[in-house]
Amino acid sequence: MSDDQPHDPNRMTGAAMIVRALIDHGVKHIFGYPGGAVLPIYDEIFQQGEVEHILVRHEQGAGHAAEGYARSTGKPGVVLVTSGPGATNMVTPLTDALMDSIPLVCISGQVPTHLIGNDAFQECDTVGITRPCTKHNWLVRDVNDLARVLHEAFYVATSGRPGPVVVDVPKDVQFAVGTYHPPQKSDVHASYKPRVQGEPAQIAKAAALLASARRPVIYSGGGVVNSGPEAAAALRALVEATGFPITSTLMGLGAYPASGPNWLGMLGMHGTYEANMAMHGCDVMLCVGARFDDRITGRTDAFSPGSKKIHIDIDPSSINKNIRVDVPIIGDAGNVLTDLLAAIKAAGKKPDIKPWWQQIATWRARNSLAYKKNDGVILPQYAIQRLFELTRGHDTYITTEVGQHQMWAAQFFGFEEPNRWMTSGGLGTMGYGLPAAIGVQVAHRDALVIDIAGDASVQMTMQEMSTAIQHDLPIKIFILNNQYMGMVRQWQQLLHGNRLSHSYTEAMPDFVKLADAYGAVGIQVTQPSELDDAIAEMIEVKKPVLFDCRVAALENCFPMIPSGKAHNEMLLPAEANDEATAKAFAGGKALV
Repeated sequence: MSDDQPHDPNRMTGAAMIVRALIDHGVKHIFGYPGGAVLPIYDEIFQQGEVEHILVRHEQGAGHAAEGYARSTGKPGVVLVTSGPGATNMVTPLTDALMDSIPLVCISGQVPTHLIGNDAFQECDTVGITRPCTKHNWLVRDVNDLARVLHEAFYVATSGRPGPVVVDVPKDVQFAVGTYHPPQKSDVHASYKPRVQGEPAQIAKAAALLASARRPVIYSGGGVVNSGPEAAAALRALVEATGFPITSTLMGLGAYPASGPNWLGMLGMHGTYEANMAMHGCDVMLCVGARFDDRITGRTDAFSPGSKKIHIDIDPSSINKNIRVDVPIIGDAGNVLTDLLAAIKAAGKKPDIKPWWQQIATWRARNSLAYKKNDGVILPQYAIQRLFELTRGHDTYITTEVGQHQMWAAQFFGFEEPNRWMTSGGLGTMGYGLPAAIGVQVAHRDALVIDIAGDASVQMTMQEMSTAIQHDLPIKIFILNNQYMGMVRQWQQLLHGNRLSHSYTEAMPDFVKLADAYGAVGIQVTQPSELDDAIAEMIEVKKPVLFDCRVAALENCFPMIPSGKAHNEMLLPAEANDEATAKAFAGGKALV
């Protein structure tokens, strides 16, 4: 182009297009790790100031950080990784995000197009590998397709049931010059048009069924949180208008406040007695934004026998997949709940459910979360309760790793608002919580962000403490240290004759010294009397903290539904060490 010809601002390299697309989609932060196949993109990132790059220590950490960012904001998390091992290290967080419906946009580098298929250095079939763990993925071979694909990727990740996508960009396409265009309506997948409004006739059927209920229960899931604050508000309004009891999956915590009068607690394998018994004994169930997964249903042929089931979900493939329902409604949770509430109010009929609440009160009286306190040792339940009480009044976000501590956090930390609870539900990914906390802290710089961790799980991504230090992210890692892979040990005790095969960690690091090595703050507590002051110190510290909370080594997580059992076959804490435990697990399927 000669000097007298006008410059076209939309003519640019593929690498520049990627950065421009991020800016056009409102992306403020990107998590990544550089490598040869993405150096042109990193060069463009270096030359701009609108998108902040967070350098992690492992690509898995980038993915989980982006998940935490997305879950706490409702915006897509964005990741940049190189080809080969960079992309394969993203498989775990991509699968995690797919299982839990978290919107992620992963941009991966690829070897130049003429080398694809030649087993080139750091080459892998990224599109083939990630096809089963993404909503959709693309390999871009022409720079002039890049803008459209990037815009389509953001649309697919965030619309309908959210999830992860991958855009694989060869290095020569990053160097090539083409024409960029801003997002436009034509940049959407023509065949992907999620239904967001529920069918009025189905909503009317649901309203009539709910009006006739004598033993109703509302079963809410992560889809209510994913739908946005309007959905949580509509759910709360529905509960208030009907007076119905409500329970939630692990991923749905916070959509309805834990302090609410109609709250039954979490349901499922480690849910409360009243929640599971209500699900088992209800006559009408309203399931919204949940997928009837195995952690909830237990034995499917004994799940809520005799009840009429209404299922609201934006994903048609979730309808009748695990449990047959009577009234399916496909649509966005917020929209459908709003219309359902209007239909119920228009009908003007409110069922008498006082006897149902009286029955629920008898189940609540069992106090299924009770535990025996011990002044000489910190019990993990007590540690979570004190953490919850001492963080009241703070702008608090909680992430977790996976295991016993995760379930105790769900049981004993009361969530009042959505988007405050980040955990790996479907995939159960150990190592999720620490990098997720980093992503949350990036999005909410002034918030109190705490990863409730286990001593085994947290070590899987411990290197990300370096990320927190580099980027001045004062995350708090609250480790319930019992020296075991706690949930593995619990199952070995209950199902495998107490043969504790490799579930004890004999070379546990000194977490206080480890924190010091990273330049963070280390705190260790061994006595219940020391706990409150130490938690207060952790909260006040303006740096990353590793909090080593030494808890009872052999404490088990109850209540519990043994695998292959129905909701009314729960084990409560009082039954944990008697013959009922052995009988409950006798013949049970050895499933985690």
